[in-house]
Amino acid sequence: MPADARPTLPPLRDVIAAHGLQASKALGQNFLLDEQLLDRIAAIPGSIQDQPAFEVGPGPGGLTRAILRAGGKLVAVERDRRCLPALAELELAFPGQLRVISGDAMEIDAHAEAGDGAHIIANLPYNVGTALLVGWLSALWAPLPWWSSLTLMFQMEVAERIVAKPGTDHYGRLAVLAQWRSDARIAMKVHRSAFTPPPKVMSAVVHITPKPAPEGVQLKILERLTAAAFGQRRKMLRQSLKSVPGALDALEAIGIDPQRRAETVSVEEFVTLARQLGQATTSA
Repeated sequence: MPADARPTLPPLRDVIAAHGLQASKALGQNFLLDEQLLDRIAAIPGSIQDQPAFEVGPGPGGLTRAILRAGGKLVAVERDRRCLPALAELELAFPGQLRVISGDAMEIDAHAEAGDGAHIIANLPYNVGTALLVGWLSALWAPLPWWSSLTLMFQMEVAERIVAKPGTDHYGRLAVLAQWRSDARIAMKVHRSAFTPPPKVMSAVVHITPKPAPEGVQLKILERLTAAAFGQRRKMLRQSLKSVPGALDALEAIGIDPQRRAETVSVEEFVTLARQLGQATTSA
């Protein structure tokens, strides 16, 4: 949307005051009010002009505004009914560009609502953020998922777990899930003082873009391997993977030392292990 065509909107603080809104701790809410910062977040995926977008937990609509200013055709899901009047004002200000769904994002089919190729952009509620991410990362890849990119705000610790590399304290199941068929990076760090109310921890925006999945690898097998390996991350693989039928033979077949620990095994090695185990299971 050209800058001169954008509607004039009241400051977010005025919107919050006018509707008597306060961030709900029970819903994991923290409001971002800095519109320049919000515009920077909305710009992370690149141009979204006339492209489908999906937002979870818009609250009073700070990031929503930024996505709409960037030209996205947005579907926003809000569980907190107190925020719906403020979002209705944005629907009027950006006619035909915003559709608000009143409901729980954990129960809504995001693909059906947003459509193919959507950019998911959200300051996720802290209490459901990881669960939503895992759901999107576990989507059907054929050869790519239904979404084009994920631009998501998390607590810093969660963000570090998503992008972690082998040999670091944060490396685990979430890193493997995020990186085996996607590229994940921390695009921006956000100080706690940017939020109202300020959370106790720093936050970061993670940007994830999908890529074709490695051939011959089943997500269920990869999940089973990483669950076992990182469930006992301080133990050697020969011990932690005993519960997965065929895993120790697969380790030997591809030349991974069973005395290593899960935190030293790269994403690519887990992928190779899952492929080998899948082939062995199929031929058995």
